[in-house]
Amino acid sequence: MHRHFEDELETLRSQLIRMGSLIDEQVETAIRALKEGNLELAKFVLDREERVNELDLAIDGQCQRIFALTQPVAVDLRLLLAAMRMNSDFERIGDIAVNVAERVEALQDYPSLIERSGAFEMIATAREMLTSVLNAFIHSDSEEARSVFEKEDRVDELNRQIFYNLIDEMKSDPVMIEPAAHLMALLRHIERLADHATNIAENVIFVAEAKLMRHHISSPAPGM
Repeated sequence: MHRHFEDELETLRSQLIRMGSLIDEQVETAIRALKEGNLELAKFVLDREERVNELDLAIDGQCQRIFALTQPVAVDLRLLLAAMRMNSDFERIGDIAVNVAERVEALQDYPSLIERSGAFEMIATAREMLTSVLNAFIHSDSEEARSVFEKEDRVDELNRQIFYNLIDEMKSDPVMIEPAAHLMALLRHIERLADHATNIAENVIFVAEAKLMRHHISSPAPGM
């Protein structure tokens, strides 16, 4: 029974890594589609959404099965609780990749607007957060997980700057009103991507150190 339980946990961890890798590819492809104005890449992201949803259900089902059939001890319970939360964040990041892909057509003729607004820097920073948090989970690296928090602050700062940049664009040229509005909507999704990456980082630290990191303030996990 103990061997079976360990196998179940290892399978769960492998599925989470697989989910993270799939989400990472979705985000990378959506960003590339945006940069290139490539509708084929955008469609690829949309077509692959079903794979994300299937894996999301598989991970959720495995978590429920382990809870139902075993009595996990503290460290294993932390992994299970974190897995359920991380899977939810991964699934939502997958939705964000789709949302970005859906904006490619509206923005494909305005690469200079995206560039001069500073949006690409914000997008790149959020992308780095996702990469860092996936590496942190794979290697159980709390320090790399913590590095995500500073990047989140940078994303928030850039988001504020870009908002005012786009307002100025719309005031100076009415032609820019529609594409700037699309870009604002896209960047709200990027901001949420950064939030979800931060949530995952908090859960990596929770598993590794038994510390709760809500709002980046650590405290001992009760009963752990």
